[in-house]
Amino acid sequence: MKKIIVTEKPEKWQTEVEDVEWMTPQNYLADTQLAGTKNVKVMNLCQSYQYQSLGYYISLLAEARGHKVLPSTSTVMDFRFQGLIKEDTQDFDDLIQQVLSKRMEERVEVTIFFGFTEDLSLSKVGVLLFNLYQSPFLKATFVKKEKWNLQNLKPFNLKDLSASDLNYASLSLKLFLEGKKVVKKHYSRKRYDLAIMISPDDPMPPSDPKAIQKFVKAAEKVGFNTEIITKNDYGKLTQFDALFIRETTNVNHHTFRFARKAYNEGLAVIDDPDSILKCTNKVYLNELMIANQVSVPKSAILRKDQKKVDLGVLDFPVVIKIPDGSFSKGVKKVSTMEELTVQLKEFFQTTDLVILQEFMPTEFDWRVGVLNGEPIYVCKYFMARNHWQIVEWKKGGTGVRQGKADAISMASVPKGLLQTAVKAAKLIGNGLYGVDIKQVDKKYYVIEVNDNPSIDSGIEDKIEKNGIYDAVMKYLIRKVQNK
Repeated sequence: MKKIIVTEKPEKWQTEVEDVEWMTPQNYLADTQLAGTKNVKVMNLCQSYQYQSLGYYISLLAEARGHKVLPSTSTVMDFRFQGLIKEDTQDFDDLIQQVLSKRMEERVEVTIFFGFTEDLSLSKVGVLLFNLYQSPFLKATFVKKEKWNLQNLKPFNLKDLSASDLNYASLSLKLFLEGKKVVKKHYSRKRYDLAIMISPDDPMPPSDPKAIQKFVKAAEKVGFNTEIITKNDYGKLTQFDALFIRETTNVNHHTFRFARKAYNEGLAVIDDPDSILKCTNKVYLNELMIANQVSVPKSAILRKDQKKVDLGVLDFPVVIKIPDGSFSKGVKKVSTMEELTVQLKEFFQTTDLVILQEFMPTEFDWRVGVLNGEPIYVCKYFMARNHWQIVEWKKGGTGVRQGKADAISMASVPKGLLQTAVKAAKLIGNGLYGVDIKQVDKKYYVIEVNDNPSIDSGIEDKIEKNGIYDAVMKYLIRKVQNK
Protein backbone atom coordinates (compact mmCIF):
# COMPACT_ATOMS: atom_id res chain seq x y z
CA MET A 1 0.00 0.00 0.00
CA LYS A 2 1.38 3.41 -1.02
CA LYS A 3 2.12 5.77 1.91
CA ILE A 4 2.08 9.55 1.61
CA ILE A 5 2.87 12.16 4.26
CA VAL A 6 1.39 15.58 3.56
CA THR A 7 2.88 18.58 5.35
CA GLU A 8 3.64 22.23 4.53
CA LYS A 9 7.40 21.94 5.08
CA PRO A 10 8.68 18.38 4.57
CA GLU A 11 12.26 19.57 5.03
CA LYS A 12 11.60 20.30 8.72
CA TRP A 13 11.05 16.63 9.50
CA GLN A 14 14.24 14.80 10.36
CA THR A 15 12.73 11.39 9.71
CA GLU A 16 14.08 8.79 7.33
CA VAL A 17 11.59 6.04 6.61
CA GLU A 18 11.56 3.78 3.58
CA ASP A 19 8.60 3.50 1.21
CA VAL A 20 7.12 6.88 2.19
CA GLU A 21 6.48 9.80 -0.16
CA TRP A 22 6.49 13.34 1.27
CA MET A 23 4.23 15.93 -0.37
CA THR A 24 3.06 19.47 0.26
CA PRO A 25 -0.71 20.05 0.52
CA GLN A 26 -0.63 21.90 -2.78
CA ASN A 27 1.04 18.98 -4.56
CA TYR A 28 -1.37 16.44 -3.10
CA LEU A 29 -4.40 18.52 -4.09
CA ALA A 30 -3.06 19.10 -7.60
CA ASP A 31 -1.99 15.52 -8.29
CA THR A 32 -4.84 14.31 -10.49
CA GLN A 33 -3.13 10.96 -11.03
CA LEU A 34 -3.53 10.21 -7.33
CA ALA A 35 -7.28 10.70 -7.62
CA GLY A 36 -7.57 7.40 -9.44
CA THR A 37 -5.07 5.49 -7.28
CA LYS A 38 -6.44 3.09 -4.68
CA ASN A 39 -4.70 1.42 -1.72
CA VAL A 40 -3.15 4.68 -0.51
CA LYS A 41 -2.55 5.69 3.10
CA VAL A 42 -2.24 9.41 3.78
CA MET A 43 -0.68 10.88 6.92
CA ASN A 44 -2.00 14.44 7.21
CA LEU A 45 0.59 16.50 9.11
CA CYS A 46 -0.70 19.91 8.10
CA GLN A 47 -0.34 22.77 10.56
CA SER A 48 -4.06 23.01 11.32
CA TYR A 49 -7.23 20.94 10.93
CA GLN A 50 -9.63 23.81 11.53
CA TYR A 51 -12.84 23.69 9.52
CA GLN A 52 -12.20 24.72 5.89
CA SER A 53 -8.45 25.00 6.51
CA LEU A 54 -5.98 23.39 4.13
CA GLY A 55 -5.45 20.52 6.57
CA TYR A 56 -9.20 19.94 6.77
CA TYR A 57 -9.48 19.70 2.99
CA ILE A 58 -6.57 17.26 2.75
CA SER A 59 -8.44 14.76 4.95
CA LEU A 60 -11.72 15.45 3.16
CA LEU A 61 -10.21 15.04 -0.31
CA ALA A 62 -8.27 11.93 0.71
CA GLU A 63 -11.52 10.27 1.78
CA ALA A 64 -13.21 11.35 -1.44
CA ARG A 65 -10.38 9.69 -3.37
CA GLY A 66 -10.84 6.48 -1.41
CA HIS A 67 -7.54 6.88 0.46
CA LYS A 68 -7.14 5.89 4.12
CA VAL A 69 -6.23 9.06 5.95
CA LEU A 70 -5.09 9.97 9.46
CA PRO A 71 -6.81 11.94 10.90
CA SER A 72 -10.13 11.20 9.23
CA THR A 73 -12.60 14.02 8.67
CA SER A 74 -14.95 12.53 11.26
CA THR A 75 -12.12 12.58 13.82
CA VAL A 76 -11.39 16.22 13.00
CA MET A 77 -15.08 17.07 13.48
CA ASP A 78 -15.25 15.08 16.73
CA PHE A 79 -13.02 17.66 18.40
CA ARG A 80 -15.84 20.20 18.06
CA PHE A 81 -17.92 18.14 20.52
CA GLN A 82 -15.94 18.02 23.74
CA GLY A 83 -18.95 16.68 25.65
CA LEU A 84 -18.99 13.52 23.52
CA ILE A 85 -15.23 13.11 23.93
CA LYS A 86 -15.55 13.28 27.70
CA GLU A 87 -18.37 10.74 27.56
CA ASP A 88 -16.24 8.34 25.48
CA THR A 89 -13.37 8.47 27.99
CA GLN A 90 -15.69 7.49 30.85
CA ASP A 91 -15.36 3.89 29.67
CA PHE A 92 -11.67 4.09 30.65
CA ASP A 93 -12.02 5.98 33.92
CA ASP A 94 -10.19 3.32 35.95
CA LEU A 95 -7.10 3.56 33.75
CA ILE A 96 -7.10 7.38 33.88
CA GLN A 97 -7.40 7.42 37.68
CA GLN A 98 -4.64 4.84 38.00
CA VAL A 99 -2.17 6.70 35.78
CA LEU A 100 -2.78 10.11 37.37
CA SER A 101 -3.14 8.92 40.97
CA LYS A 102 0.41 9.91 41.97
CA ARG A 103 0.21 13.42 40.54
CA MET A 104 0.39 16.12 43.18
CA GLU A 105 -0.77 18.99 40.97
CA GLU A 106 -4.44 19.61 40.18
CA ARG A 107 -3.97 20.19 36.46
CA VAL A 108 -2.01 18.01 34.04
CA GLU A 109 -1.38 18.60 30.34
CA VAL A 110 -0.42 15.60 28.23
CA THR A 111 1.17 16.10 24.82
CA ILE A 112 0.80 13.04 22.60
CA PHE A 113 2.72 12.30 19.41
CA PHE A 114 1.23 9.31 17.54
CA GLY A 115 0.34 7.79 20.89
CA PHE A 116 3.80 8.42 22.40
CA THR A 117 4.45 10.73 25.37
CA GLU A 118 7.83 12.07 26.51
CA ASP A 119 6.76 11.51 30.12
CA LEU A 120 6.72 7.71 30.23
CA SER A 121 4.47 7.68 33.31
CA LEU A 122 1.70 9.06 31.07
CA SER A 123 2.23 6.60 28.22
CA LYS A 124 -0.91 4.53 28.94
CA VAL A 125 -3.06 7.66 28.74
CA GLY A 126 -1.27 8.67 25.54
CA VAL A 127 -1.99 5.34 23.87
CA LEU A 128 -5.60 5.39 25.09
CA LEU A 129 -6.40 8.86 23.72
CA PHE A 130 -4.59 8.24 20.45
CA ASN A 131 -6.56 5.02 19.95
CA LEU A 132 -9.83 6.79 20.73
CA TYR A 133 -9.12 9.86 18.57
CA GLN A 134 -6.42 8.97 16.11
CA SER A 135 -4.84 12.28 15.28
CA PRO A 136 -1.05 12.72 14.93
CA PHE A 137 -0.61 15.37 17.62
CA LEU A 138 -2.91 15.73 20.60
CA LYS A 139 -2.97 17.83 23.73
CA ALA A 140 -5.11 16.60 26.63
CA THR A 141 -5.86 18.59 29.77
CA PHE A 142 -6.92 16.81 32.95
CA VAL A 143 -8.14 18.57 36.10
CA LYS A 144 -8.64 17.10 39.54
CA LYS A 145 -11.68 17.82 41.69
CA GLU A 146 -13.03 14.80 43.50
CA LYS A 147 -11.24 12.72 40.87
CA TRP A 148 -9.34 13.29 37.63
CA ASN A 149 -11.49 14.39 34.68
CA LEU A 150 -10.66 15.15 31.07
CA GLN A 151 -11.26 18.86 30.61
CA ASN A 152 -10.21 19.18 26.98
CA LEU A 153 -8.73 17.17 24.11
CA LYS A 154 -7.70 18.74 20.84
CA PRO A 155 -5.11 18.54 18.09
CA PHE A 156 -2.52 21.26 18.39
CA ASN A 157 -1.02 23.49 15.75
CA LEU A 158 2.41 22.48 14.49
CA LYS A 159 3.43 26.13 14.68
CA ASP A 160 3.37 25.75 18.45
CA LEU A 161 6.05 23.03 18.46
CA SER A 162 9.43 23.94 19.88
CA ALA A 163 12.62 22.57 18.29
CA SER A 164 12.83 19.80 20.91
CA ASP A 165 9.13 19.00 20.45
CA LEU A 166 9.65 18.70 16.70
CA ASN A 167 12.58 16.34 17.24
CA TYR A 168 10.43 14.12 19.48
CA ALA A 169 7.57 14.33 16.99
CA SER A 170 9.93 13.18 14.23
CA LEU A 171 11.11 10.27 16.36
CA SER A 172 7.53 9.31 17.21
CA LEU A 173 6.55 9.47 13.55
CA LYS A 174 9.45 7.16 12.68
CA LEU A 175 8.49 4.65 15.39
CA PHE A 176 4.85 4.78 14.32
CA LEU A 177 5.64 4.19 10.67
CA GLU A 178 8.12 1.42 11.41
CA GLY A 179 5.46 -0.31 13.45
CA LYS A 180 3.20 -0.19 10.41
CA LYS A 181 5.95 -1.68 8.25
CA VAL A 182 6.20 -4.77 10.45
CA VAL A 183 2.48 -5.39 10.16
CA LYS A 184 2.57 -4.84 6.44
CA LYS A 185 5.41 -7.33 5.96
CA HIS A 186 3.75 -9.99 8.09
CA TYR A 187 0.47 -9.76 6.21
CA SER A 188 1.72 -9.01 2.72
CA ARG A 189 -0.04 -12.04 1.21
CA LYS A 190 -3.50 -10.65 2.02
CA ARG A 191 -5.42 -7.84 0.39
CA TYR A 192 -7.96 -6.82 3.05
CA ASP A 193 -7.83 -6.21 6.80
CA LEU A 194 -10.43 -7.48 9.28
CA ALA A 195 -10.80 -6.58 12.96
CA ILE A 196 -12.60 -9.04 15.23
CA MET A 197 -13.65 -7.25 18.39
CA ILE A 198 -13.90 -9.16 21.67
CA SER A 199 -14.01 -8.39 25.38
CA PRO A 200 -11.91 -10.53 27.76
CA ASP A 201 -14.24 -9.39 30.56
CA ASP A 202 -17.53 -10.32 28.84
CA PRO A 203 -19.19 -12.89 31.16
CA MET A 204 -21.19 -14.38 28.28
CA PRO A 205 -19.43 -13.53 25.01
CA PRO A 206 -21.21 -14.37 21.75
CA SER A 207 -18.32 -16.64 20.76
CA ASP A 208 -15.88 -18.70 22.85
CA PRO A 209 -12.11 -18.56 22.13
CA LYS A 210 -12.19 -21.70 19.98
CA ALA A 211 -14.96 -20.25 17.81
CA ILE A 212 -12.98 -17.01 17.46
CA GLN A 213 -10.04 -19.02 16.13
CA LYS A 214 -12.36 -20.72 13.63
CA PHE A 215 -13.52 -17.28 12.47
CA VAL A 216 -9.86 -16.25 12.06
CA LYS A 217 -9.09 -19.31 9.93
CA ALA A 218 -12.17 -18.73 7.80
CA ALA A 219 -11.19 -15.07 7.37
CA GLU A 220 -7.69 -15.96 6.23
CA LYS A 221 -9.13 -18.48 3.76
CA VAL A 222 -11.19 -15.80 1.96
CA GLY A 223 -8.39 -13.22 1.92
CA PHE A 224 -8.43 -11.25 5.18
CA ASN A 225 -5.55 -10.26 7.41
CA THR A 226 -7.16 -10.62 10.83
CA GLU A 227 -6.45 -8.81 14.08
CA ILE A 228 -8.22 -9.33 17.40
CA ILE A 229 -9.06 -5.95 18.95
CA THR A 230 -10.71 -4.68 22.15
CA LYS A 231 -12.39 -1.47 23.24
CA ASN A 232 -8.93 0.12 23.65
CA ASP A 233 -8.38 0.07 19.87
CA TYR A 234 -10.99 2.62 18.80
CA GLY A 235 -8.50 4.74 16.89
CA LYS A 236 -7.21 1.79 14.87
CA LEU A 237 -10.52 1.25 13.08
CA THR A 238 -9.49 3.30 10.05
CA GLN A 239 -6.71 0.76 9.37
CA PHE A 240 -9.26 -1.98 8.59
CA ASP A 241 -11.67 -2.81 5.81
CA ALA A 242 -14.15 -4.76 7.95
CA LEU A 243 -15.22 -5.06 11.59
CA PHE A 244 -16.81 -8.15 13.16
CA ILE A 245 -18.07 -7.51 16.70
CA ARG A 246 -18.05 -10.59 18.93
CA GLU A 247 -18.90 -8.77 22.15
CA THR A 248 -22.30 -8.23 23.75
CA THR A 249 -23.68 -5.08 22.14
CA ASN A 250 -25.80 -2.23 23.44
CA VAL A 251 -26.60 1.30 22.34
CA ASN A 252 -25.28 3.10 25.42
CA HIS A 253 -22.00 1.23 25.11
CA HIS A 254 -18.63 1.32 23.41
CA THR A 255 -19.71 -1.44 20.98
CA PHE A 256 -22.21 0.95 19.41
CA ARG A 257 -19.59 3.69 19.09
CA PHE A 258 -17.27 1.21 17.38
CA ALA A 259 -20.01 0.07 15.00
CA ARG A 260 -21.03 3.65 14.20
CA LYS A 261 -17.44 4.78 13.65
CA ALA A 262 -16.65 1.78 11.44
CA TYR A 263 -19.83 2.20 9.40
CA ASN A 264 -19.21 5.93 8.90
CA GLU A 265 -15.65 5.17 7.79
CA GLY A 266 -16.98 2.83 5.10
CA LEU A 267 -16.03 -0.49 6.66
CA ALA A 268 -18.13 -3.62 6.23
CA VAL A 269 -19.62 -4.14 9.69
CA ILE A 270 -21.27 -6.91 11.69
CA ASP A 271 -23.06 -5.76 13.81
CA ASP A 272 -23.91 -2.55 11.99
CA PRO A 273 -25.16 0.34 14.17
CA ASP A 274 -28.68 0.26 12.72
CA SER A 275 -29.07 -3.41 13.66
CA ILE A 276 -27.79 -2.72 17.18
CA LEU A 277 -30.30 0.11 17.58
CA LYS A 278 -33.19 -2.04 16.43
CA CYS A 279 -32.33 -5.38 18.05
CA THR A 280 -31.39 -4.11 21.50
CA ASN A 281 -34.78 -2.49 22.07
CA LYS A 282 -37.56 -4.95 22.80
CA VAL A 283 -40.27 -2.29 22.56
CA TYR A 284 -39.17 -1.43 19.03
CA LEU A 285 -38.93 -5.10 18.03
CA ASN A 286 -42.41 -5.86 19.35
CA GLU A 287 -43.98 -2.96 17.45
CA LEU A 288 -42.00 -3.82 14.28
CA MET A 289 -43.18 -7.43 14.28
CA ILE A 290 -46.81 -6.53 14.93
CA ALA A 291 -46.79 -3.90 12.18
CA ASN A 292 -45.52 -6.50 9.69
CA GLN A 293 -47.85 -9.36 10.68
CA VAL A 294 -45.18 -11.47 12.38
CA SER A 295 -46.67 -13.45 15.27
CA VAL A 296 -45.45 -12.43 18.74
CA PRO A 297 -46.75 -13.16 22.25
CA LYS A 298 -49.62 -10.96 23.44
CA SER A 299 -48.14 -7.80 24.86
CA ALA A 300 -48.71 -4.41 26.47
CA ILE A 301 -46.49 -1.33 26.73
CA LEU A 302 -46.42 0.47 30.08
CA ARG A 303 -45.22 4.04 30.57
CA LYS A 304 -43.62 5.49 33.64
CA ASP A 305 -46.13 8.36 33.71
CA GLN A 306 -49.22 6.12 33.61
CA LYS A 307 -51.36 6.53 36.69
CA LYS A 308 -52.96 3.10 36.33
CA VAL A 309 -51.47 -0.17 35.19
CA ASP A 310 -53.46 -1.58 32.27
CA LEU A 311 -52.75 -5.22 31.39
CA GLY A 312 -54.97 -5.08 28.34
CA VAL A 313 -55.60 -8.61 27.07
CA LEU A 314 -52.97 -10.14 29.36
CA ASP A 315 -53.54 -12.37 32.38
CA PHE A 316 -51.12 -13.31 35.12
CA PRO A 317 -48.49 -14.61 35.12
CA VAL A 318 -46.79 -12.13 32.76
CA VAL A 319 -43.23 -11.48 31.75
CA ILE A 320 -41.94 -7.94 32.28
CA LYS A 321 -38.93 -6.70 30.30
CA ILE A 322 -36.82 -3.58 30.15
CA PRO A 323 -36.29 -2.48 26.52
CA ASP A 324 -32.54 -3.13 26.32
CA GLY A 325 -31.93 -6.23 28.43
CA SER A 326 -29.82 -9.09 27.07
CA PHE A 327 -29.09 -12.71 27.94
CA SER A 328 -32.21 -12.87 30.15
CA LYS A 329 -31.12 -9.85 32.22
CA GLY A 330 -33.83 -7.26 32.80
CA VAL A 331 -36.51 -9.93 32.37
CA LYS A 332 -38.77 -10.98 35.25
CA LYS A 333 -41.88 -13.12 35.63
CA VAL A 334 -44.59 -11.82 37.97
CA SER A 335 -47.76 -13.59 39.08
CA THR A 336 -49.71 -10.89 40.91
CA MET A 337 -50.42 -7.17 40.69
CA GLU A 338 -48.40 -6.66 43.87
CA GLU A 339 -45.33 -8.33 42.34
CA LEU A 340 -45.80 -6.33 39.16
CA THR A 341 -46.00 -3.04 41.08
CA VAL A 342 -42.75 -3.79 42.91
CA GLN A 343 -40.96 -4.77 39.71
CA LEU A 344 -42.22 -1.72 37.81
CA LYS A 345 -40.88 0.55 40.53
CA GLU A 346 -37.45 -1.01 40.11
CA PHE A 347 -37.42 -0.97 36.30
CA PHE A 348 -38.78 2.59 36.02
CA GLN A 349 -35.66 3.87 37.78
CA THR A 350 -33.74 3.39 34.54
CA THR A 351 -36.35 3.45 31.76
CA ASP A 352 -39.57 5.28 30.87
CA LEU A 353 -41.08 2.28 29.08
CA VAL A 354 -41.36 -1.43 29.82
CA ILE A 355 -43.04 -4.21 27.91
CA LEU A 356 -45.29 -6.90 29.30
CA GLN A 357 -45.68 -10.18 27.43
CA GLU A 358 -47.82 -13.20 28.02
CA PHE A 359 -46.01 -16.07 29.70
CA MET A 360 -45.58 -18.92 27.21
CA PRO A 361 -44.00 -21.90 29.01
CA THR A 362 -42.13 -24.22 26.64
CA GLU A 363 -39.48 -26.89 27.08
CA PHE A 364 -37.12 -25.04 24.74
CA ASP A 365 -36.81 -21.99 22.47
CA TRP A 366 -35.85 -22.25 18.83
CA ARG A 367 -32.92 -20.15 17.65
CA VAL A 368 -32.43 -19.69 13.92
CA GLY A 369 -29.22 -18.02 12.77
CA VAL A 370 -29.90 -15.85 9.71
CA LEU A 371 -27.21 -14.24 7.56
CA ASN A 372 -28.12 -11.94 4.66
CA GLY A 373 -31.66 -13.30 4.64
CA GLU A 374 -30.63 -16.98 4.63
CA PRO A 375 -30.71 -19.43 7.58
CA ILE A 376 -27.25 -20.79 8.46
CA TYR A 377 -27.99 -22.83 11.61
CA VAL A 378 -30.83 -23.94 13.88
CA CYS A 379 -30.60 -24.70 17.60
CA LYS A 380 -32.88 -25.73 20.42
CA TYR A 381 -32.10 -23.87 23.65
CA PHE A 382 -33.56 -25.66 26.64
CA MET A 383 -34.58 -23.92 29.85
CA ALA A 384 -32.16 -23.89 32.76
CA ARG A 385 -32.96 -26.66 35.26
CA ASN A 386 -35.96 -25.81 37.43
CA HIS A 387 -36.17 -22.36 35.81
CA TRP A 388 -38.43 -20.78 33.21
CA GLN A 389 -35.61 -19.14 31.21
CA ILE A 390 -32.68 -20.41 29.16
CA VAL A 391 -30.28 -18.44 31.37
CA GLU A 392 -30.63 -18.09 35.12
CA TRP A 393 -28.55 -15.37 36.74
CA LYS A 394 -27.67 -15.66 40.39
CA LYS A 395 -28.46 -12.75 42.68
CA GLY A 396 -26.19 -9.80 42.03
CA GLY A 397 -25.27 -11.17 38.60
CA THR A 398 -22.26 -13.02 40.07
CA GLY A 399 -22.92 -16.32 38.32
CA VAL A 400 -25.02 -17.94 35.66
CA ARG A 401 -26.64 -21.29 34.95
CA GLN A 402 -27.74 -22.29 31.47
CA GLY A 403 -29.86 -25.00 29.92
CA LYS A 404 -28.36 -27.29 27.32
CA ALA A 405 -28.37 -26.48 23.61
CA ASP A 406 -28.78 -28.86 20.68
CA ALA A 407 -28.01 -27.99 17.08
CA ILE A 408 -30.58 -29.33 14.61
CA SER A 409 -30.19 -30.07 10.91
CA MET A 410 -31.99 -27.40 8.88
CA ALA A 411 -33.33 -30.11 6.60
CA SER A 412 -35.23 -31.66 9.52
CA VAL A 413 -36.93 -28.55 10.95
CA PRO A 414 -40.36 -27.28 9.86
CA LYS A 415 -40.36 -24.89 6.90
CA GLY A 416 -42.69 -22.58 8.80
CA LEU A 417 -40.02 -22.08 11.46
CA LEU A 418 -37.40 -21.02 8.92
CA GLN A 419 -39.85 -18.81 7.04
CA THR A 420 -40.83 -17.00 10.25
CA ALA A 421 -37.19 -16.48 11.23
CA VAL A 422 -36.16 -15.15 7.83
CA LYS A 423 -39.11 -12.76 7.65
CA ALA A 424 -38.31 -11.36 11.10
CA ALA A 425 -34.61 -10.98 10.33
CA LYS A 426 -35.23 -9.21 7.01
CA LEU A 427 -37.24 -6.56 8.87
CA ILE A 428 -34.00 -5.63 10.66
CA GLY A 429 -31.53 -5.78 7.81
CA ASN A 430 -29.22 -8.09 5.86
CA GLY A 431 -26.64 -8.79 8.58
CA LEU A 432 -26.16 -11.66 11.02
CA TYR A 433 -29.06 -12.28 13.41
CA GLY A 434 -30.32 -14.89 15.82
CA VAL A 435 -34.11 -15.14 15.83
CA ASP A 436 -35.60 -16.59 19.03
CA ILE A 437 -38.92 -18.34 18.48
CA LYS A 438 -41.38 -20.18 20.70
CA GLN A 439 -43.47 -22.96 19.17
CA VAL A 440 -46.97 -23.65 20.45
CA ASP A 441 -48.57 -26.52 18.56
CA LYS A 442 -47.78 -25.64 14.93
CA LYS A 443 -47.62 -21.87 15.38
CA TYR A 444 -44.43 -19.85 15.75
CA TYR A 445 -44.02 -16.71 17.87
CA VAL A 446 -40.98 -14.45 17.56
CA ILE A 447 -39.64 -13.58 21.01
CA GLU A 448 -36.78 -11.38 19.85
CA VAL A 449 -34.15 -10.86 17.15
CA ASN A 450 -30.54 -10.71 18.36
CA ASP A 451 -27.96 -8.71 16.45
CA ASN A 452 -24.97 -10.68 17.81
CA PRO A 453 -26.18 -14.27 18.14
CA SER A 454 -24.15 -16.86 20.00
CA ILE A 455 -21.84 -18.94 17.81
CA ASP A 456 -19.83 -21.23 20.09
CA SER A 457 -17.62 -24.11 19.13
CA GLY A 458 -19.37 -27.44 19.57
CA ILE A 459 -22.84 -25.90 19.99
CA GLU A 460 -24.24 -23.81 17.15
CA ASP A 461 -21.67 -25.27 14.73
CA LYS A 462 -22.26 -28.90 15.69
CA ILE A 463 -24.22 -29.68 12.51
CA GLU A 464 -23.02 -27.11 10.00
CA LYS A 465 -19.39 -27.35 11.22
CA ASN A 466 -17.09 -24.77 9.61
CA GLY A 467 -19.82 -23.80 7.16
CA ILE A 468 -21.08 -21.16 9.60
CA TYR A 469 -17.67 -19.47 9.89
CA ASP A 470 -17.06 -19.65 6.16
CA ALA A 471 -20.48 -18.14 5.40
CA VAL A 472 -19.88 -15.14 7.68
CA MET A 473 -16.45 -14.39 6.25
CA LYS A 474 -17.58 -14.83 2.63
CA TYR A 475 -20.38 -12.36 3.36
CA LEU A 476 -17.94 -9.82 4.83
CA ILE A 477 -15.41 -10.14 2.01
CA ARG A 478 -18.19 -9.64 -0.57
CA LYS A 479 -19.31 -6.48 1.22
CA VAL A 480 -15.73 -5.17 1.19
CA GLN A 481 -15.26 -6.00 -2.48
CA ASN A 482 -18.59 -4.41 -3.42
CA LYS A 483 -17.55 -1.20 -1.69
